[in-house]
Amino acid sequence: MGETAEKTKQLRHGYTTGACATAATKAALLTLITGKTVKQVEIIIPAGEYVTFEIVECTLHENKATCGVIKDGGDDPDATHGALILSTVEWMEEEGFQLSGGKGVGKVTKPGLQIPVGEAAINPVPRKMIKETVQQLVEKFEISRGVAVTISVPDGEEIAKKTLNSRLGIVGGISILGTRGIVVPFSSSAYMASIVQYIKVARANLCDHVVITTGGRSEKYAMSLYSNFPEEAFIEMGDFVGFTLKQCKRQGVKTVTMVGMMGKFSKIAKGDMMVHAKGSKVDFSFLANVAKMSGAPEHIVEEIKEANTASQVGDMMVGIGNYTFFENICRLCNESAHKTIGGGMNIETVLFTLKGEFLGRAMHHG
Repeated sequence: MGETAEKTKQLRHGYTTGACATAATKAALLTLITGKTVKQVEIIIPAGEYVTFEIVECTLHENKATCGVIKDGGDDPDATHGALILSTVEWMEEEGFQLSGGKGVGKVTKPGLQIPVGEAAINPVPRKMIKETVQQLVEKFEISRGVAVTISVPDGEEIAKKTLNSRLGIVGGISILGTRGIVVPFSSSAYMASIVQYIKVARANLCDHVVITTGGRSEKYAMSLYSNFPEEAFIEMGDFVGFTLKQCKRQGVKTVTMVGMMGKFSKIAKGDMMVHAKGSKVDFSFLANVAKMSGAPEHIVEEIKEANTASQVGDMMVGIGNYTFFENICRLCNESAHKTIGGGMNIETVLFTLKGEFLGRAMHHG
């Protein structure tokens, strides 16, 4: 434990797109007020620390200024790491504040997010940070005009292709995110927060039945199996099986289908609800017992005990044409899931091979 904590301490945290957009806005408004280009600005982020941002570009026209900050994700670089975040600030005749998204900032098109349909995908905390930063400068310099701010990300449309924005109904670019202003390295909480968000969107789009998968490949197979389902019904849960199931129940989902492959699902069948490779191992004597229970001959049962991978065990069972084994694995997965959530939801499990061949399925009602 000590060693991991030590390592985590040394990881450099970065700053969110929201913090970058706030810093760029502060610089652009200062440029507009003073008529001088700004090289760096300091802002206070919601996490409570003062942070200095370098301003990489700064242009001034008669009544508007644009400044840019390069997003630095620290030691947890995501799709937006290295992106240029721009803020254009211009005067309005009437007092007040307006915030909009320009090129490369997505628009919300589906209900269920924190931002209403039709608005720019700039989350509540960044909106508040930007607005407060503008208000402070307007008061400090005793300005009686209004301020309009436009956040844009020149490469935003391209970057968005590497994210799940389109699934959430955010089109045309990335989201401006961040609750604390900092990006915590290897943050499970960020992944878990996104799972909660995907379930919200699924529910807001009236999906009673959602399909949860361990990754992109199993999701592709799940989409071919449930080809009539809308895109938002599919949710990548990664290794967070128990967490995702509980969230589905909490948000009123009626039926959940888990789709995956032998490796992770043999762990779920045994009762592991966090299936990260580091945290849990495949139990081959458990798989041998399931094979025995499924009527596999003794020599195969013995071979399974010595196997290297769960998918190899799957190949052995396919080799002898024993598909009861896969149905039993699926049934055990359903039982583990049912136990985890304490009932109250239909649960189905579907197993595929790595290449996408169907192996088996089972359903557990309520």
